[in-house]
Amino acid sequence: MADRQRSAVLISGRGSNLQALIAASARPDASATIALVISNRADAAGLDHARQAGIATQVISHRTFATQTAFEDVINAALQEHRIGLVCLAGFMRVLSPWFVERWRDRLLNIHPSLLPAFRGLDTHRRVLAAGVRFTGCTVHLVRAEVDDGPIIAQAVVPVRHDDTEDSLAARVLAAEHRCYPIALELLASGRAWVIDDQVSTAGTEAPELMALNPVI
Repeated sequence: MADRQRSAVLISGRGSNLQALIAASARPDASATIALVISNRADAAGLDHARQAGIATQVISHRTFATQTAFEDVINAALQEHRIGLVCLAGFMRVLSPWFVERWRDRLLNIHPSLLPAFRGLDTHRRVLAAGVRFTGCTVHLVRAEVDDGPIIAQAVVPVRHDDTEDSLAARVLAAEHRCYPIALELLASGRAWVIDDQVSTAGTEAPELMALNPVI
């Protein structure tokens, strides 16, 4: 079996997408392995999920650094120490600097709870309901300096119900995220997705697992 792409996940909270990525990486045919989990919060529940799976963890609190550059230098050093090839942001509640984003260009993934480029930013589900759209979803993309911007790797569609609340819609979108993020990481780690002219291409690639991205009813 070919060497798996060593991947890290950056979190700040409960780590539900982290759990999905860990479960997917446990498959014998997976192309990525989660080798490191970093949190900027020592009380992040996701750290326990990683430890239970035998994954190395590290807490790097932004509050202990005088500058963002110093904070990101330590994160970057940890990633290099663990020989990380791909980095997944999963509820990491810090905006990364252009320096860090460029340092990990085309190797830094993020997931957002909308069908980008629609509804970038915060309070996504509230704004979706206020707009009266019929469909929303989630997007896994490569990170660029602008928030919620970058080449799209995978998306999943979630219909908006007439009786949806922010909480009910968020729960169904989160379920789609748990399926979408592992697929996107697998496509990138396996070399079945790549960047051309700042767009992700999977031309000529058979990815039957993408059938899992049917709308979440």
